[in-house]
Amino acid sequence: MSQVNLNDYIRDIPDFPKPGILFKDITPLLTSPLAFDAAISRFAEQYRHQRIDSIVAAEARGFIFGAPLALRLQAAFVPVRKPGKLPFSTHSHAYDLEYGRDTLEIHSDALQAGQRVLVIDDLLATGGTVEACNQLLSNFSVEIVGFAFVIHLKALEGEKKLAPHSVFSLLEF
Repeated sequence: MSQVNLNDYIRDIPDFPKPGILFKDITPLLTSPLAFDAAISRFAEQYRHQRIDSIVAAEARGFIFGAPLALRLQAAFVPVRKPGKLPFSTHSHAYDLEYGRDTLEIHSDALQAGQRVLVIDDLLATGGTVEACNQLLSNFSVEIVGFAFVIHLKALEGEKKLAPHSVFSLLEF
């Protein structure tokens, strides 16, 4: 596979969703089969020998990367969703956002004891969403292999909320 510079497929959108925010838009990466495949391939190479049993991802952008990576690694894909979206019994976790609270849910039978789990999302900023995923996983006796992201906004130090787990990203800003 040729070397693809994934930075070329990230678009900066100033003042979105509010003034002062520089939004990192992954849409150009997703609309390029070459770049999207390169991203999934790089994740797969990173975790190929880690014996991953399940990939856990929060809606919605985590699904975009989690599902194809699960297929590539021959692992299960486990969706984490907003309340009321999963049809079976769930575990839920409420967490604080910059302005308000949110809740995520996972099926209560989504994971089995002893499984090795990778959590993936498109972006690590302050770490609130993936920290909530981490808390949901505490309902299961699983081993968290790590947390993976397309983009890591280092200055916001979201990785501190995920310690002692490893954090891997394809791009850092």
